[in-house]
Amino acid sequence: MIKTPRSIDDIVAGLLKAANTKLPDDIGWALEAAAGWETDETARSQLGGIMENVKKAKFLGRPMCQDTGVPVFYVSGKMVPGMEEGIREGIRKANTLVPLRPNTVHPITRKNSGDNLGKGMPIIHYKPSDDEYTDITVLIKGAGSENMTRLAMLNPADGIEGIKAFVISAVLEAGGRPCPPTVVGIGIGGTSDRCVEMAKEALLIPLDKVNEDIAERKLEEELFTILNSSGLGPMGLGGDSTVLGVRIVTEYCHTASLPVAVNLNCWAARKATARIKSDGTYEYIG
Repeated sequence: MIKTPRSIDDIVAGLLKAANTKLPDDIGWALEAAAGWETDETARSQLGGIMENVKKAKFLGRPMCQDTGVPVFYVSGKMVPGMEEGIREGIRKANTLVPLRPNTVHPITRKNSGDNLGKGMPIIHYKPSDDEYTDITVLIKGAGSENMTRLAMLNPADGIEGIKAFVISAVLEAGGRPCPPTVVGIGIGGTSDRCVEMAKEALLIPLDKVNEDIAERKLEEELFTILNSSGLGPMGLGGDSTVLGVRIVTEYCHTASLPVAVNLNCWAARKATARIKSDGTYEYIG
């Protein structure tokens, strides 16, 4: 639905509310599918509780998880003047509108900023383009899933089997801490820092979008099958549905290097996008 022009901060505040209170369609469908194939009674109960929570959050307009995380923004398209300050002000408004739990602290003193901002916050990734619109996407990252991020600098000789072994180990060692069933984001290639970025970017790829790269798609499907056969299950309590999906992003790397990173999203894989047109109108598209 196209909406009349509003300030960046109002759009961002609405975006944060949408991401925290309404599960993306692809995640909702994946949860329903998991409930359909799940055979474990405890796991089915856990999935039922999750889906009931999702319905209540949407109906009441309240956060689906008490950990409203930290927002990671991806801005692409034409650069809009005042974008960064607009995003910051949008977070301030969302603190009351959503509401957001104050989560950002100084890493050494642990002093809470009180407003989900502070030095280095929010994290904003810019990707300029010639499109006649600007997309603002937010990915909400709670600590349970973010703390399970892993990076390995493998030897090229480790190959596909080494990649699979690392990813499987990362997910299973995480256990129930990231609130499975999870979405597994995997970055392969680049440099160490870029690899971790790619793993998080992979979480933005819809689960119902087919990977056009045949080798990547095969690896996604293999890992999906292996992880859901592991028995870890929802909340780590056992079952057939450990992950809702596996998504991979790759980039070329040094001939003597093979970086691999894993970034997980909990079942509440919170993300949303607002598209701002050149005439100032906007719409939420995800």
